[in-house]
Amino acid sequence: MTLSLAADLLGVYFFAVSGSLMAARREFDIIGSLFLASLVGLGGGVVRDLIINVGVPNSFANPVYLAPVALAALSVYAASTQFLRQTNWLLVADAAGLALFCISGTSRALQHGLHPISAVLLGVTTAVGGGVLRDVVANETPSLFNRHDIYAIPALVGAALTAALWGLGAYNLVTGFVVAASVFVFRIAAHRGGWQAPLSVHARSAAAAVRVSSRRA
Repeated sequence: MTLSLAADLLGVYFFAVSGSLMAARREFDIIGSLFLASLVGLGGGVVRDLIINVGVPNSFANPVYLAPVALAALSVYAASTQFLRQTNWLLVADAAGLALFCISGTSRALQHGLHPISAVLLGVTTAVGGGVLRDVVANETPSLFNRHDIYAIPALVGAALTAALWGLGAYNLVTGFVVAASVFVFRIAAHRGGWQAPLSVHARSAAAAVRVSSRRA
C-alpha cells in the first residue's frame, strides 16, 4: 500500500466519522448517517480525481474505499452518548481528515504531473471539499466561510509543505506523517485559540460600510 493510498483511506475514515457525527447531531436516521458519511468521506476525492482526469474516480473504481465509510458509520452508531460528549469528536475527526487529505490530494496531483502550484490548490480543494459538503447538507455555516475560524489555511500550509518535500525528493512516510500531524495540531490550535484570518476588507469599519451600501442597493 502506497503512502498516498494509506492517507486517502484514513482521510476517508475520519471525514466519514465527522459526517456521521454531524448526522447524529442533527438527529438523522442511520441511512442519513451513511449518506452523509459517504458524501463527506468520498466527496473531496471524487472532485480531485475528476479534475486530474484519471477516468473513473478511485472511490468508484476501488471498492476498498467503501470500507472506511461503513466502519465510520458503525463506529458512531456503536459509541455511547457519554463517550461522544466527552470531547468535540467532530472537530477532532474533521481536523484529522483535513490533515490527511491535504497531503494525499497534493501527492496524487503531483504523481499525475500537475504543476506544484496547481497540485497545492488541488490538495486544498480535496481537503476542504468534504467538510463544505457536510455543513451545507446539514444546514450549517461551512467552517470554510466562518470568519471566526481558520479552516483552509492549515490545509494550504500542509499542501505547500507536501509539494516542497516532493520537489526536494524528501517526501516519504515519516515526512508525510510529520506534515499531517502539523496540520492537525494547527487546525485544533486555531479552533481552540479562536484564531481568525484577516477580513476581505482592510478594517471592520470598511466591512460595515459594505453592509450598509448593500442594504441601500
